[in-house]
Amino acid sequence: MNESASTEKVAPYALLGMTVVTGLVDAVSFLSLGHVFTANMTGNIVFLAFATAHVSGLSVARSSTALLSFLMGAILGGRVMARASADSQIRFAAQAFFLEGIFLLAASFCSIGYRGDREHSFQPFALIASTALAMGTRNAAVRKLAIPDLTTTVLTLTITGIGADSSLANGNNPRLARRVAAVAAMFLGAALGAVVIHYSISGALWLATAISAVSCSALFHSVRTSDKM
Repeated sequence: MNESASTEKVAPYALLGMTVVTGLVDAVSFLSLGHVFTANMTGNIVFLAFATAHVSGLSVARSSTALLSFLMGAILGGRVMARASADSQIRFAAQAFFLEGIFLLAASFCSIGYRGDREHSFQPFALIASTALAMGTRNAAVRKLAIPDLTTTVLTLTITGIGADSSLANGNNPRLARRVAAVAAMFLGAALGAVVIHYSISGALWLATAISAVSCSALFHSVRTSDKM
């Protein structure tokens, strides 16, 4: 990733913002769309397995919709990033993040009036599909960027790094602040989502869309600024 220094400085903050979005999206999907994750596919695969084993409260259809939609989003994001050279990855990642924002915007409009009580309607499936598409598209771009400890959706390795690289494990605590910030961002997004959906499921998705838009705009601005230098 050979972007300008200013752009590389902005990227981690943008990804932290998107980590907050992940928490919001998974709060909505898990708490309001039938115990399904649309950002965290590790958890969603486990839920799909449980649903296949007929565990009550889980749905094969909903978990499968999330998985397939996420995969489609990843394909779309991968096609965007396939055009990026070594020195333009953030530029193309910003385009993928823009698509994420479009999918989240669609989910926000779709969620208007939804209260989580429409068990057999099409609306929850549309929300699952649109948010999973958004997260899949973003994850493909983030994977290509490969900024250490900022995957935006998975914290297992981040938390492992906090412990395994700590002074207690005879490590030197590399990127400790970034790792802690990533955990805090996910926690903040999930907690905020859990609070907001008590009042409005749609409001939580609109908030996720707004944060995604701000993060994406910051990247676009940094790229445009570097082009003028």
